[in-house]
Amino acid sequence: MKYLLTIILFISLIACEQAPEDSKNVSALHEEDQVILSDEQVKSIGIKTGPVQHQKISIPIIATGVLDVPPQNLVTISPLIGGFVKETELLQGMAVKKGQVIITLEHPDYIQLQQDYLESKSQLDYLALEYTRQQELATENINSSKTLQLAKSNYLSTKAKVEGLAARLRLMNISPETLEKGVIKSTVQITSPIAGYITEVNVNLGMYASPDLVMFKIVDTDHLHAEAYVFEKDISKIKVGQEMKLTLANETSSRAATIYLIGKEIAQNRTVRIHAHFTQEDPKLIPGMYFNATIDVGENTVDTVPETAVVSFEGIHFIFIESAKNTFRLQPIEVGLTHGGLSEIVTPENWDSNTAIVYSGAYTLIGMLKNTGS
Repeated sequence: MKYLLTIILFISLIACEQAPEDSKNVSALHEEDQVILSDEQVKSIGIKTGPVQHQKISIPIIATGVLDVPPQNLVTISPLIGGFVKETELLQGMAVKKGQVIITLEHPDYIQLQQDYLESKSQLDYLALEYTRQQELATENINSSKTLQLAKSNYLSTKAKVEGLAARLRLMNISPETLEKGVIKSTVQITSPIAGYITEVNVNLGMYASPDLVMFKIVDTDHLHAEAYVFEKDISKIKVGQEMKLTLANETSSRAATIYLIGKEIAQNRTVRIHAHFTQEDPKLIPGMYFNATIDVGENTVDTVPETAVVSFEGIHFIFIESAKNTFRLQPIEVGLTHGGLSEIVTPENWDSNTAIVYSGAYTLIGMLKNTGS
């Protein structure tokens, strides 16, 4: 009987000594933001660690934008004085030359303006002679100074009126010199001030075109540029002369451009506008086309970790730090751009350069914490 009891006690002692060792291999221990693993678990998960590396890498800035032209290359055509459309052959997309007649308008007011000019010009000739005559009489003390001043006033005011009417006629492409020969026209012709393409047509034959109506829009695409929008946090990295690669929405290959202007105003969406010139002009491009772009900002020395080391949970970026053997602590981190399998991170103050970061297996660790907390 004593021998049987001794065997039972011996077996119980062996079971008590083995139970804790077996439990370590069954599951990981969790304490708030850290995971404690066994050697077997570290091996099975495939956890690899390494330090934060200071590297010179070229991380491009990502931007979006739209093709545009300078203000001097986009013209809006409206009539100086309203009139009825008598003739136009323009359609959207047509090419026009500088000085080409794009529309002919007619209206009785055009006739009246020319008539007013001729009448005022005739009156001016008379008043000029009268003013000269009064000057001659004044030298002989025959007339009064009041009469001379009246003649001078009438002459100068009429002269100003004639010059003003002549200027208005020239704006309407009517030559005052031709008009003085007795040729009064009921129509005016409007010409294109630039060479380019018609992008908008808002008139038709017979309609009345008022001065506030935009009849045509003409764009010169010879100086088309790329207008990109860069986020505020990246604008300090942008410099004039940097190369930008852009891809249009309907293309698969990229086009090269060079930055020549950086805006000085931050928009409501926290972006800054930059302008770039194409390395090679293309007349087929159209203002308003959207594009995606990458900007080469050169090599910078930054703190990096493998892209697989960074995990996200509830909108926050984290890395895992090996705080002790097989003990991995969750560390919030700021992440910059990711490129070529590397992620730029902003390390906290007093960061120990020897700290071991989990390079691979981070997603499994965050899964353990997440599942434990649920």
